[in-house]
Amino acid sequence: MKITHHPDAASLMSCSAGSMPEAFAAVMASHISMCPSCRRDLATMEHIGTALFEKLVPVSVSRPAPVAAMRALEADVDEQDARLAVIAGDVPQPLMAAIGAHLDKVPWKRVGPGVWQHQIALNDPSRGELRLVKVAPGQALPEHGHRGNEMTLILRGSYADASGTYKPGDVADLDEDVEHQPIADPVEGCICLIAVQGRLRFKSAMARLVQPFTGF
Repeated sequence: MKITHHPDAASLMSCSAGSMPEAFAAVMASHISMCPSCRRDLATMEHIGTALFEKLVPVSVSRPAPVAAMRALEADVDEQDARLAVIAGDVPQPLMAAIGAHLDKVPWKRVGPGVWQHQIALNDPSRGELRLVKVAPGQALPEHGHRGNEMTLILRGSYADASGTYKPGDVADLDEDVEHQPIADPVEGCICLIAVQGRLRFKSAMARLVQPFTGF
């Protein structure tokens, strides 16, 4: 597996600091379980963070500090663990507890022509949403922008847009300034894990009309 698209450095730093919202932390943990390069980068950031933290003067708190959920595996995943995650199924290890080990067994819900989704429950849905999206071969999603950040991890197949082609393990780390129209691979289609903040901004009047029924 050759991964060519990685999260921004700012996203890695947020994950290292434990300040990333749960939905995005789930995408990051899943990507990190598949990407040796980002595991090394995250480990470096965590070592630096630990060294800086040790120099701080302790301060008492009135309640436990928040911890981002689904941050398992981060820098502690080794190559053997990553290989076992692939052998066990086609779902990254951090997601297995939530959806099982096999993408073909996910209870997909059709939300449009050639598009299915599966919503993943979060502890705090007010800070973002997490869903699996399956797109039929050759199907183009409506052109859209974002009202917040979006992070997409490819799990199967691929998609292409103006920024390039995204294959398994690749991450599209997008902010609200980006507009794009992903088109699924003409043979395999595409299955993605997507974290979003806020609803998408669709350009098509029809897409906007059905948006309340799709959850996007």
